[in-house]
Amino acid sequence: MSLFDDDPPAPQRNSSAAWPILMRADDIINLKAAVHITGRSEKTIRGWCRQFGIGSQACPGGPLEISAPALEMVRHGDVTALELLREGKRDHPRVSRYFDHLGIPT
Repeated sequence: MSLFDDDPPAPQRNSSAAWPILMRADDIINLKAAVHITGRSEKTIRGWCRQFGIGSQACPGGPLEISAPALEMVRHGDVTALELLREGKRDHPRVSRYFDHLGIPT
């Protein structure tokens, strides 16, 4: 499954119903780093965070904490890996390859 498939997307979970991606300190990057890594705008990264639930903000106006592996998954259109990460399956080969790519221990 890819974000860029021609097939109609599966129904998206309501953002309040989607499980958060649990992040360890080594997984987290800030908005500035996400922009630098991806070459995308802050607006795009913020949109991805809302749409795919790959970031969190403790309170309004607080810093945005973004899951670096999840960001890479979204960047590459790998929804399957993103859902496996959301389920906590960090050791799954499809998920662990992103951690390996980023040099982050699973």
